[in-house]
Amino acid sequence: MKKQTNQEKKKLIVLYSGGKDSSLAALMLSKFFKVELVTITFGLLQNWKNAEKAAKRIKFPFRLLKLDKKIIETAAKIVVKDGFPNEGIKYIHQRVLEEIAKEANIVADGVRRNDRVPVMSLSEVMRVEDKLKIHYLQPLMGISRKTINLLVEEYFTIKEYKGASFAGAEYEFELREFVRKKYGLRKLNKIFPQNHTHTIVLSAR
Repeated sequence: MKKQTNQEKKKLIVLYSGGKDSSLAALMLSKFFKVELVTITFGLLQNWKNAEKAAKRIKFPFRLLKLDKKIIETAAKIVVKDGFPNEGIKYIHQRVLEEIAKEANIVADGVRRNDRVPVMSLSEVMRVEDKLKIHYLQPLMGISRKTINLLVEEYFTIKEYKGASFAGAEYEFELREFVRKKYGLRKLNKIFPQNHTHTIVLSAR
């Protein structure tokens, strides 16, 4: 079979945070697709710049997509009502997929097997694909964190952060910021875990 050139590959958007998981997903899928990294912002923080720098380091095209702040407002109401962030972050993720589906029919993310959020069930994934008429890929879903770390060591140099000491480009950070401003620091600390760990890619090996 003739090998596909990069020009012939179908375009795929990877929802990108600048961390190890979405970077690994992009690298894995680049063999089969023409990958574009897209980071979402709601205009509350400049944390997307960290994802942009990481994208340059791993040499993938990057684009920033700004979405309506009302999505964050609704997600904040969900997390305040629930007292924990999972469903609110999942809500943001589903709305993001709806927006991305307007411009691309192949979308991927770096959600892994034992992630906290925004993990959707198989039936939810299938509903999203059917409703939005997209191919939704989660190449890390069957892989444990331990194995992902093994793969990451081969291809990237990363730095790990705990809590909000460094704002990655995950949805959670802008959601945190909105909750802090709207409901106060005490409410923020009650809802969001303090031991959250995230990464940023420093270079490709």
